[in-house]
Amino acid sequence: MAFIEINQLSFSYPLMTNNALQSINLQIEQGEFVVLCGTSGCGKSTLLKQLKRELTPHGHSTGEILFKGKLLADLTQREAAASIGYVLQNPDNQIVTDKVWHELSFGLENLGVDTLTTRRRVAEMASFFGIQNWFRKDTKELSGGQKQLLNLASIMVMQPKLLILDEPTSQLDPIAASEFIATLQKLNRELGLTIILVEHRLEEVYAVADRVVIMENGQIIANDTPRQAANTLRKYDVHHAMLLGLPTPLRVHHALISQQPTPLTIREGASWLSHSFKAESHPLPPLERAKQNKLLEVNDVWFRYAKDSEDIVRGLNFNLYEGQFLSVLGGNGTGKSTALGLIAGLLTPHRGKIMLANKNLKKYKNNELYTSWIAMLPQDPTTLLVEKEVASEFSAITDDEDAIQRVIDMLQLHPLLKQHPYDLSGGEQQKVALGKVLLKNPKLLILDEPTKGLDGESKRILAKILAALQKQGTTILMVTHDIEFSAEHAELCAMFFDGQIVAIDSPARFYSGNHFYTTAANRMCRHLFSDVITTEQLVARCQKQMAGVML
Repeated sequence: MAFIEINQLSFSYPLMTNNALQSINLQIEQGEFVVLCGTSGCGKSTLLKQLKRELTPHGHSTGEILFKGKLLADLTQREAAASIGYVLQNPDNQIVTDKVWHELSFGLENLGVDTLTTRRRVAEMASFFGIQNWFRKDTKELSGGQKQLLNLASIMVMQPKLLILDEPTSQLDPIAASEFIATLQKLNRELGLTIILVEHRLEEVYAVADRVVIMENGQIIANDTPRQAANTLRKYDVHHAMLLGLPTPLRVHHALISQQPTPLTIREGASWLSHSFKAESHPLPPLERAKQNKLLEVNDVWFRYAKDSEDIVRGLNFNLYEGQFLSVLGGNGTGKSTALGLIAGLLTPHRGKIMLANKNLKKYKNNELYTSWIAMLPQDPTTLLVEKEVASEFSAITDDEDAIQRVIDMLQLHPLLKQHPYDLSGGEQQKVALGKVLLKNPKLLILDEPTKGLDGESKRILAKILAALQKQGTTILMVTHDIEFSAEHAELCAMFFDGQIVAIDSPARFYSGNHFYTTAANRMCRHLFSDVITTEQLVARCQKQMAGVML
């Protein structure tokens, strides 16, 4: 008997003619670590929510789900709440109390667990997750990584049999994401916990899975070990959009049509490259001189949220020129999003000044600033989604039908127009919110985690849009944890630390000098090609050597 058994499961949202899930059949054994992936809108999140009865969306479903041989619908409320844990994509959406210690005990209190047992379990989980140092903190003071770790601990304290996670690392910086995945590995390996994880960022998690399930259009198209699932996907469609989301070692191996064993990890990929290619030394390209017309000037800006609190932004200084694309990286809680809020005019610094087109930002009227100059895509796209239909989101911005159609075509939003924005996946919501922002035609486009929830093909579409905007003279300021996207498409990269930008350089110089804040391609090949930072560059360098050998 399988631990989880899904039989002929289909599901459709209200008013939708097509099924979001189509005859899903899937068995998961106890103690398995399963990664569920696919392009945005393929049905991953919808399938996950079917497994957590309290989160199942409104709609029509057929088929059945068995949990330990028992129909999921027949579980008692206590069994369902305690046995099946669910970690949401946005950590802020799951925290319900004001203190860390109260958050840890909240689930047990609701289950009616006695005080002595609650204290023992909370102490054990706080120790296991290393929470004891911030045990008495306010939850609002935590960084994104700490909040997500707290969410996981708050689920684990109830001792679930199944742990479900929906893109839990999407808002975490690279180091925090790596640590979070390592924690999941430990829970799976040491406790035998069954884990089902949906993720777009596959570099860290793909290789540690026991099984990978790939979905498309509400159906399962691959269900196998990580290596075999990738090979199945390639045989299914050699140009499949999901291939762009696979880990770098797999993508490089596939691109070179190598007959060697398929590498899954950076270590395996580095070893394969060492045996197949020789080292080359190339000088790093110099940092190009800034464009002439300065659009944004940030001078010694300081900001704190309360008079008696510490400064979040500390002496921020940098300039942006017309048509530049600056990507800002840094750890969770360092002040990046706060800095964007200051530049967008949503927050006011207590010291320093921000100049936009040689005019103090404070002197712009809101209707002028947000219709002619600045548009911002926030970290949470749902803050921009206020209508009952996706189509209405766009018509609320402008009555220019041609402009709306261009945005719909660019972002491939045609199938979503009649849907409610809150029925969409995280990646689809991100694309709709981006469409609304693009309709503003801003001179300065501010993006806070724009690739969050997007699959590889959607990222490629976004990159083309940003490149076209740059050619038109639009200046782009992006905060991101997506190192691969930043390395491939940004013109400049900056490190944000301790409330300020501490370094700005070209992508090649920036990423080749880092050990952790660098791309998977660079980590895999830096012993051979120190200047290579993207998968495409690595493939091109290897192909060049192969061509030389054949000649």
